[in-house]
Amino acid sequence: MSLVIAAIRTGHDPVGKLPEAAFHRTLETQLVCPKCDATYNLVVDYNASVGRFFDEESRRPIMMLRKAVMLGHSNGHRVAHFETAGVVVASHTSPATNPAASRRTTEASESPAPSN
Repeated sequence: MSLVIAAIRTGHDPVGKLPEAAFHRTLETQLVCPKCDATYNLVVDYNASVGRFFDEESRRPIMMLRKAVMLGHSNGHRVAHFETAGVVVASHTSPATNPAASRRTTEASESPAPSN
């Protein structure tokens, strides 16, 4: 079984599914963007986190998540949830909070300005 670690932005709910587990554990280590103040909490299966070789097994996935957070700075940290199983980092963006409001702003920008 491969180790799955999720990085969830502080203040946001998970967008994708959390790793398969009966209980989840939030690690004390947080990932911090070196260019701004964005932080991500690491969530992992509890049984895997108390394992004997967890430090060695989790080193590579945590490095990949750290790099994804750093690269996410260029798009304003729109990604609220990263997840990796050690090979590929999947990113989940949070859905639009109010689609009706965004539709109104686009309609307003498309209509011509009234002339006096």
